[in-house]
Amino acid sequence: MKPNAQKHTNGLPTARKIRRACSNELYRTVKRMKLWVSKEKMEEAERLYTKKVLLNLIWIVEHQSNRKLQSDWWDENVSADIAALWEVDRDVLCAAFRESYGG
Repeated sequence: MKPNAQKHTNGLPTARKIRRACSNELYRTVKRMKLWVSKEKMEEAERLYTKKVLLNLIWIVEHQSNRKLQSDWWDENVSADIAALWEVDRDVLCAAFRESYGG
């Protein structure tokens, strides 16, 4: 059995969990923006977002309880690419993501 200190501490998330979380976060963002995004563009955004999360996984896991800091990271590292892909204003996208993510 695990000691009590480690009982609720999880290791790194699986690739499946990361992909699903990224997909859900983007879906909620699109809903907040009241925007229609084609399936192809949504899938491309999910691939892009998932790739960036995987490249920065250690940092993200270390700051998993700080949604504001993670939202700041998303604004700096992910939002520009997705805004260009979806052809939307980056500031509006960042605001919608922050509102839906809770940061």
